[in-house]
Amino acid sequence: MDFRGKTALISGAGSGIGRAAALALGAAGARVVACGRRSEPLAALAGQSPGEVLPHVLDVTDNAGVDALPDCLPDGWREIDILINNAGHEVGGRRRFDEGSADEWAAILETNLLGMFRVTRAVIPGMVARGRGHVVNIGSTSGLIANATRAAYAASKHAVHGFSKSLRLDYAGSGIRVSEIMPGIVRTDFAEARAGDAEKAEAFYRSFDDCMEAEDIAQAIIYALSQPDRVNVAQIVLMQSSMR
Repeated sequence: MDFRGKTALISGAGSGIGRAAALALGAAGARVVACGRRSEPLAALAGQSPGEVLPHVLDVTDNAGVDALPDCLPDGWREIDILINNAGHEVGGRRRFDEGSADEWAAILETNLLGMFRVTRAVIPGMVARGRGHVVNIGSTSGLIANATRAAYAASKHAVHGFSKSLRLDYAGSGIRVSEIMPGIVRTDFAEARAGDAEKAEAFYRSFDDCMEAEDIAQAIIYALSQPDRVNVAQIVLMQSSMR
């Protein structure tokens, strides 16, 4: 797991899985472009990482901001070897479909799917030009099995699943690998962001016999990235051990 000389760009790196992945890659020697909407968590990450971290404020729903990648990065940081598409949310979710607004559902799709499209489209031409690269899309088990009260989120993650498959076929044999990581319940600030209530979020996580941690998903990402060039880890599905 030696990533010295590699540069990784991670969206949604300020918290949760993105932050854990940034720390794991930093510990393995990679330089990390840590992207997120808020500067404070990114600065904190840069101060805590054992490796080099370049904080970069980025909203994946901002066409112009994403289009500027990677040309707006400093010299020496523009050749992205690893892209981890992690930004996502479910604000307004966990409600029956008619109880949410069209704008709320559209916002989930805008970030979880179209944001992934934008960042990938901005970064992958450089990978094509260099004939190498690895794209890791953070999906969800909701992209395999839909649940009630999660129409927009499940739709977005089903779309991520299809996008990952198609992207893998597009670049097969080109030196660019595409992996999809599909976690189940992971204890992060995701539930609090969705509900806007820390107590409700904690009650949600307590309703399960056990939950995975962000570091568990980061290790799956490292596993996919660390395989020989001849191996493409297409999909990893991760569930808490109590799930049947």
